[in-house]
Amino acid sequence: MPPFPTPPSLVPMTQIRCEVGELVTLGPASHGERRYVPLGGGSVRGPELNGEIVAGGVDWQVLRGDGTLEIAAHYVIRADDGALIEVRSEGLRHGPPDVMARLARGETVPREAYFFRTLVRFDTGAPAWAHLARTMAIACGQREARLVLLDLYRLT
Repeated sequence: MPPFPTPPSLVPMTQIRCEVGELVTLGPASHGERRYVPLGGGSVRGPELNGEIVAGGVDWQVLRGDGTLEIAAHYVIRADDGALIEVRSEGLRHGPPDVMARLARGETVPREAYFFRTLVRFDTGAPAWAHLARTMAIACGQREARLVLLDLYRLT
């Protein structure tokens, strides 16, 4: 078997601070507890993308029986030049039961204490940002009581 080629690298892209609303549960569903969190405004700051989060996005979630949270967030960034950029982010959050219980209570927990990663895709009609439709990013996240903090890295 030939050796693996050089692996892709991760390039720092931007950091997101997004305000989050109250968790709404739809109750038990076929694959776990179905719920969502409304997304408010926030900031987007980094070497490749700057702007603000447009209030009105939603983070859909499924809390599986094994304690893993499946995440499917959908929101919009307004870049500093006014362009609107659609963001779709899907991933997982999980960790030791005591750590996840602390997060559920709204406590601040160091990001190293649990796994919170998403794959991020973009779309836009703005010509200056069209390259984002061909970009994949990995986000490393941290959940706080009223904020989600994401460090995005462009996958090369």
